[in-house]
Amino acid sequence: MQLSARNQLGGKVTGVELGAVMANVKIEIADPNVITAVITKESAEKLGLSEGDDVTAIIKSTEVIIGK
Repeated sequence: MQLSARNQLGGKVTGVELGAVMANVKIEIADPNVITAVITKESAEKLGLSEGDDVTAIIKSTEVIIGK
């Protein structure tokens, strides 16, 4: 699948925490950098996400904040 989003970070799922409605998915993008995606529980289940899965985090945003 091709996407127009340019911010695509490949990584490995290091944890999935399912809540009543939402799921927190931790993705190691480069040791020791981890990002957390909050998605619906339904989406996490539909994707069958589990620890060790190779995934791509796709970031589509109109705002990026940089600190120094």
